[in-house]
Amino acid sequence: MSDRFPELELDTPEMERLLAAVSARVVAHVASLPRQKAGDVEGGAALARSLVEAMPEAAGSLDEVLDLLLERAAPKSFNCAGPGYLAYIPGGGLFTSAVASLLGSAINRYVGVWAAAPGLVQIETNVVRWFCDLAGYGPESGGILTSGGSLANFSAIVMARAARLPEDFLKGTLYVSEEAHHSIKKAAQLAGFPVRNVRAVATDALFRMDVAALRAAVRADRAAGLQPFLVVASAGTTNTGAVDDLQAIASLAAAERLGFHVDAAYGGSFLMTERGKAALQGIERADSIVLDPHKGLFLPYGNGALVVRDAAALRRAHNVTAEYLPQAQDEPGRVDFADLSPELSRDFRGLRVWLPLRLHGAAAFRAALDEKLDLAAWACEVVRELPQVRIVAEPQLSLFAFRLEPPALDAAATDALNRRWLEAVNARQRVHLSGTVLRGRFTLRICVLSFRTHRERLQQGLDDLRETAAELC
Repeated sequence: MSDRFPELELDTPEMERLLAAVSARVVAHVASLPRQKAGDVEGGAALARSLVEAMPEAAGSLDEVLDLLLERAAPKSFNCAGPGYLAYIPGGGLFTSAVASLLGSAINRYVGVWAAAPGLVQIETNVVRWFCDLAGYGPESGGILTSGGSLANFSAIVMARAARLPEDFLKGTLYVSEEAHHSIKKAAQLAGFPVRNVRAVATDALFRMDVAALRAAVRADRAAGLQPFLVVASAGTTNTGAVDDLQAIASLAAAERLGFHVDAAYGGSFLMTERGKAALQGIERADSIVLDPHKGLFLPYGNGALVVRDAAALRRAHNVTAEYLPQAQDEPGRVDFADLSPELSRDFRGLRVWLPLRLHGAAAFRAALDEKLDLAAWACEVVRELPQVRIVAEPQLSLFAFRLEPPALDAAATDALNRRWLEAVNARQRVHLSGTVLRGRFTLRICVLSFRTHRERLQQGLDDLRETAAELC
């Protein structure tokens, strides 16, 4: 039987055959994730060059396409969905969410406005409501699901700009930690602010925003005739996992008449746990919060969220009418997501959150998050005991940073040693770590967040750290 599909409309046997073939290969791929290398991009440039092609005119072979994707292209990459991926902020790739993507694309209904698909929009509205409840927001709150934290931060800044600044807003200044994610600066630029209007505030010994320095910066700008309007706190930075003092920043923002936004793309999902709630106290006082379900809820990449205390303010900042659109919804409980977001055309991304939560239950996610907190704390203590290793950033959630510091080496030589250490660990391909620069010094970091990462794989990574450090020193 042919594995080619020259006609766009498939009949029932062809659909069944296509799904069966793809499903078998996908299931085998996912089952093999623990056995795959944690990261392998050697020869990736040559591979990419070999894949350059013109638009194909004739129908191609399904087997050839699947071989190209799963056997050639995918293996030469960071194995972000595997248990050994401890770099950056992992995205889990939950299988039930992938199934939701298939269902959503097959159903292919438009969910940007309520009138187009009331039941499906309600499903997505439920997801947003769950996130608002998680944040501690009341009934006037709302939000949107986005492709990730970058778009969510953009909408948050646009909302704050519209609510707190005049149309001529170029004197507006906003404040971030020097450890904040770069998407904040990019979002400010896209929202029309010059780069110079984004103030990077110094951090304390725990890599948290220095609240005294923040207050001084705000008052200096106001005295200079500028218009401070927004402070952006971090609830889990990428470099160190730092959680800013949200209570103190919320109080300062209220006293200084500033908007208060929290980038909790990494840390927000830990609100499902008791330890996470304690670490993120004060987040409920924010005007807006970014969450990334493709991080702490283990979903595939492409799933972010913005929740806001006042849904009406989000709508005022984004709503533009057109004669060809259905009449806007004003009844309680009915939401037109196109009025709250930069997007009009978009996919049914709410299903990718809703289906896994319905199938697994919130308790399963909570247990997995608690396990990651435990694993990070345990791994940090093991690394602390390695000879000549200093913990640079303690785990505030499930991320910590560390480096080798032999006393005989100067700063440059120590940085070079740590770069070689990272390369040596990753070369073993059982785990994949990433490095960063903290206060001028190259540092290794471990982020435990994949639902597939358990103690056994983390132990392998710790063994690799110990053995390669001994070889280098």
